[in-house]
Amino acid sequence: MLKKFLSVRAILTIGLICSLIFALYSIYCKVEYWGLSFNPSQKTNIWTIEAHVSFMPTGEPIKVSIAQPTVSEDFKILDENIVAKKYQIKKDLKNNRIILTTKQAEDMQHLYYQLLLFDNEQAKGKIKAPAPAKPKKPVLDEQSLFNLQQLITLSKTMPGDVPQKIIRYINQETPDASVVALLPLKKSPQEMLDVMQNALSLEGIPNRRARGIKLAEDKKSFTPDYMLEAYTEGQWKLYDINNGKKGKPENFVLYQRGGISLVDVEGGEDSSVQFSVMKSITSTAKLASKRAALAQQQESFDNSVFNLPVLEQNTIKWLTIFPLAILVIVLLRNVVGVQTMGTFTPMLLSMALVKTGFIPGLICFTIIVSLGLLIRALMSKFNLLLVPRISAVVIFVILIMQALTLLGFRFSLDIALSAVFFPIIIMAWIIERASITWEEDGAKNACREIINSLVVAVITYFIISSEFIRHVMYVFNELNLVILFIVMLLGTYTGYRLTELKRFAPVLKDIEDVDRH
Repeated sequence: MLKKFLSVRAILTIGLICSLIFALYSIYCKVEYWGLSFNPSQKTNIWTIEAHVSFMPTGEPIKVSIAQPTVSEDFKILDENIVAKKYQIKKDLKNNRIILTTKQAEDMQHLYYQLLLFDNEQAKGKIKAPAPAKPKKPVLDEQSLFNLQQLITLSKTMPGDVPQKIIRYINQETPDASVVALLPLKKSPQEMLDVMQNALSLEGIPNRRARGIKLAEDKKSFTPDYMLEAYTEGQWKLYDINNGKKGKPENFVLYQRGGISLVDVEGGEDSSVQFSVMKSITSTAKLASKRAALAQQQESFDNSVFNLPVLEQNTIKWLTIFPLAILVIVLLRNVVGVQTMGTFTPMLLSMALVKTGFIPGLICFTIIVSLGLLIRALMSKFNLLLVPRISAVVIFVILIMQALTLLGFRFSLDIALSAVFFPIIIMAWIIERASITWEEDGAKNACREIINSLVVAVITYFIISSEFIRHVMYVFNELNLVILFIVMLLGTYTGYRLTELKRFAPVLKDIEDVDRH
């Protein structure tokens, strides 16, 4: 028998360890790849970037080429949309561009390319790529080449790595002769980038220009900012061309890399492109499906509870919290030794308290049980059989609830209106059980069981009413498998309950006294 007992406990322990490993792995996947969180109120920023292309047709067939954002880890694309009436749309995946064509058009043309991004706040600002080839030496005249070499030599006194030295030297408040010879006093970002790229290419450092968008709410009518990328220390690094600061700025999306134009228009003139940015906020859970698809885990998501209709999800939210409430009841009964009226009566009462509200529910419970015990005491004088007696108690409980509901409606009392949420059969059973206990074991034991049941119900109420706990148990429902094995392991516990330690304390004291003598 002992060997069998030990083997059962060993099997359950192994099951608990396996379920815990599975739960931890599943939670890791949901957090890392699905973007789910332990915080029920966590939100995700969604940025809408809109490129507005306008031009005047010349009467010839029109072809518009719009650059798409460079794919990277800096952000994830949620959705994209193109508003261009009477235009045929196709994607040039090789060059990462959208091609819009039409035979002819009149009047001013307005085309819109909208992009929805999320997760930009988690961007790392580092672009992983294989080592590029050495850049070609810039083709310059003799004087320009001499000035560029002078610039490189003098920039070595500046702080930072090579790209930072060059950028900071060019951006001095009082430019040196070598800078003035290469750049006008009112230098444009493109002109600055030309000099920076020529200097880096002369130094043998791979480089490219980049254009990005600063994500700021309600930012309208702007052009992307120029940045410089250089391959140093085995990776591409981003530099601010105005101060040499290294790294991707906060809330900054790299839109394009290389010297390719943002928009090319054939069959039109006076073309321009302006960008606007708008922020919206959504819950992290709503993006879980999209994140799972990006992580190539769409099949796993489709087989999860998150793919169910909302009604079924709401039902499961309550079901997933019950195992934790059951675990608490098992601990209180089998380990602590709290005696309640029935095993899961406290949990049913706690569900009623969630519906009624904590204070109104306690008041209604007290009134119903008190009146029910009084009526049950009066009925005991009739010596009725068990089934008719319990049936009569049920009817009396219904009448009490009706009376409380009518009083609540008549005097606008929410407390009395809460009475209808209490389970009728359970209330009647509690009253009947309390009455029998009162008769057989006395009023003290009956009151103790009622109070214990209510205390356990209150503890369970605070568990199932917690938004945080409900969220965690629903989103990470694999924890219920761990709870299952914990409950079964508790079923193998045959030691003293905490309340029994106090009960047997005098016996232990007598044994200790005998041992002394």
